[in-house]
Amino acid sequence: MSRSASIFQALLVFAVIAAQTQCITVSAMYCNDLTASVDRPHSASITDFGAVGDGITLNTKAFQNALFYLNSFANKGGAQLIVPAGRWLTGSFSLISHLTLSLDKDAVILGSPDSSEWPVIDALPSYGRGRELPGKRHQNLIFGSNLTDVIITGANGTVDGQGAVWWDWFHNQTLNYTRPPLVELMYSTRVVISNLTFMNSPFWNIHPVYCSQVLIQHLTILAPISSPNTDGIDPDSSTNVCIEDCYIRNGDDIVVIKSGWDEYGISFAHPSSNISIRNITGQTRNSAGLAFGSEMSGGISDVRAEGIRIVNSVHGIRIKTAPGRGGYVKNVYVADVSLDNVSIAIRITGNYGDHPDDKYNKSALPTISNITINGVVGVNIGVAGMLQGLPGDNFSNICLSNVSLSARSTDPWNCSLVEGYSNSVSPEICDQLRASPGPGQVCYGINSYPAAAAQPQPPQMSSASRLTNPFLSLSWFLCR
Repeated sequence: MSRSASIFQALLVFAVIAAQTQCITVSAMYCNDLTASVDRPHSASITDFGAVGDGITLNTKAFQNALFYLNSFANKGGAQLIVPAGRWLTGSFSLISHLTLSLDKDAVILGSPDSSEWPVIDALPSYGRGRELPGKRHQNLIFGSNLTDVIITGANGTVDGQGAVWWDWFHNQTLNYTRPPLVELMYSTRVVISNLTFMNSPFWNIHPVYCSQVLIQHLTILAPISSPNTDGIDPDSSTNVCIEDCYIRNGDDIVVIKSGWDEYGISFAHPSSNISIRNITGQTRNSAGLAFGSEMSGGISDVRAEGIRIVNSVHGIRIKTAPGRGGYVKNVYVADVSLDNVSIAIRITGNYGDHPDDKYNKSALPTISNITINGVVGVNIGVAGMLQGLPGDNFSNICLSNVSLSARSTDPWNCSLVEGYSNSVSPEICDQLRASPGPGQVCYGINSYPAAAAQPQPPQMSSASRLTNPFLSLSWFLCR
């Protein structure tokens, strides 16, 4: 063997090891050492505060009193509130810092069907009003603001929002305020939500907003597929978020990233960034498995999603935006996706959604760029893709690679006002994306994936060096 061949082989082995290490690091780096297993030196049961788990007795005061008492231990190592087996009817309650809310496997927290048990609070500043109606909104069932070190977990206990009454009010147009999510934490850090079942939310299910360092894992989220707007997991203007190993069947987007609505999101300027999504399986009748927007006015960037399994749904992957949104969706890498019985596999929509009021700037156009989708297999697909930008606002650097879709449509791709590249795409993609990247051009992928904010930044490489370095190309495929 020649010396040059030996050197190449050694470098190849090094590249394989480095790439595999990078795969592991990238998937977990955003959440660092977050875990549901934290030793709390103090604990109490909800029954210590007079709660009755018969599914009839209202326990709102018991939850509120328990948390008020446990707050005295916040600076003494924190505390755990145990919810034992039983059916615990309650209205909205607010969590505290340095707390573990732990549900027994046979515990069910039931949301009260009485709307007065869900207080009315101010609209989110990045939305400017309730999402459904002008004005305020109902506070969600499990709430918290300005917290740190909060864990909501259990042995697969259940939180049931009993949302049917809210869905009826929505369909009958008798709501007075926007419906509440099941869980919403605001301005909080070091949040873990794990090992639970959430079902029948009145509105969105899990909504971390203005948060950082969030780990959401091992959840089952269920709602009738006809239920309105029962999104699964909605990180919103949040950073350093990890979502993994969840099963979701609901009436709206399964996982959707947001960051504020039109002029309110633009002025509030809290982007969603550094988000890792792994191993999600789901079904939704009306919406998408993985979605971005349409409320994305604060910006969405640096997202990696892999291991997405979607069945019996309208969309597989979807980006939603509109004139007036402003903001951006950029630096997104989606890999290892399987779809079965999905109407539209991949969709980017430039004219979607409504507006909070008539004060939005119609000239505030969104930036959609550096979107890479790599490794998609789909069967029983209606349309392979609809990729539609806006006049004067072409969506750019859209890259598709290793995509195989068994599409029924005789016109499988519909593309307009988009630019990008493709490689190994079947059925043959539209002209706008048919070219391969040339010199000075690069598809966003594993090698341009950023380090977490707390990590040292690696040296930056030019676009040309990424294309010409064979080891960088190798790591792309090793990390699939």
